Amino acid sequence: MKFEALCQSGLGSSFMVQMNIQNLLNQENVKEDIEVDHSDVGSATPDQADYFFLDPTLETAAANLPKDRVIVLKSLVDADELKEKVNAILDKEGIDHD
Repeated sequence: MKFEALCQSGLGSSFMVQMNIQNLLNQENVKEDIEVDHSDVGSATPDQADYFFLDPTLETAAANLPKDRVIVLKSLVDADELKEKVNAILDKEGIDHD
């Protein structure tokens, strides 16, 4: 499985979200191999990842991505929101976590 964090330029905020997701997966003791990466929203394609994380201002730019696989984060720095949304995906996919 692959998670992709997206931002306008594919540098700053998407890299921060990528690191936060990786840390969260470690904290949740996820044993399954989940790749986490980041890129710019303009070059993101549906086959690039299983789930895409982005902020609300980029929803229009991500219109080419499957809506059921786009995870909109109201705040890119809210650890509780990220945990809730990542855990919902893990539960949906049947992936064990703490």
